[in-house]
Amino acid sequence: MKKLLLTIVIGLIAFTLAACNDKEDNSKTKTEETSEETTNKEEKAAVDPEELQKKLDAQKVKDDSVVAIVNGQEIKGIEYNNALAQSQIGAQQQGQDPTNEETAKQLKELTLNNLVGQVLLMQDIERLGYRASEEEITKELETEKARFDTNEAFEKALKDSNMTLEELKKQISDGVKVSQYIEKDLKVEEVKEEEIKKLYDSFTSSAEKSADTPKYEDIKDMLKTQLTQQKLQEKIAPKVEELRKSAEVELKI
Repeated sequence: MKKLLLTIVIGLIAFTLAACNDKEDNSKTKTEETSEETTNKEEKAAVDPEELQKKLDAQKVKDDSVVAIVNGQEIKGIEYNNALAQSQIGAQQQGQDPTNEETAKQLKELTLNNLVGQVLLMQDIERLGYRASEEEITKELETEKARFDTNEAFEKALKDSNMTLEELKKQISDGVKVSQYIEKDLKVEEVKEEEIKKLYDSFTSSAEKSADTPKYEDIKDMLKTQLTQQKLQEKIAPKVEELRKSAEVELKI
């Protein structure tokens, strides 16, 4: 049960982290890289999962606190904490230590700024008058329910996600409006077949081909998703920057 806009924003966080990581990596010598790799492996081996989680949780704020105000709209701590948890996972996937003081500071800033961007985009969507019809919401809700074997399993998933049915409908509504916004205002182009093949060719040419090399059809959908996210990022980042210039934003943490 994912919120489309949140998925895009988290993608932007991961993209930014990857870019920062690449810049740092490019400035390192081979000796430094080897030394750091050895250190990282030793640190990972010594990590206590419970201790790690305590350190990650310590970076969170009170759920009912206000972390930012965007054009009069409050962003609550619970929203920040949920997004921060995803950012921490993204950092770990990029090979970074989210408990490191500098990385933690970077994650805080990225998470907060991307939440502000999320609110700005939704405010722009509302300003432009995009609406989700009851028919569209019901259709998407039924699609979501169809993923589960029984209605009881669906309701359990809602409960496990700390979400009510009305909250899910709200997220579906937002998702429909975001899709309209992406198509009509951001005008994100559809990924073409030749673009997917080009990415596949670059992927297979840079790796040593073997019997384990995936076939084009097996990873086509994954590559298409990757390219779609890239096109979205290229459109969303400058749009958020444009909206922020005329916005009243107050960061509280």
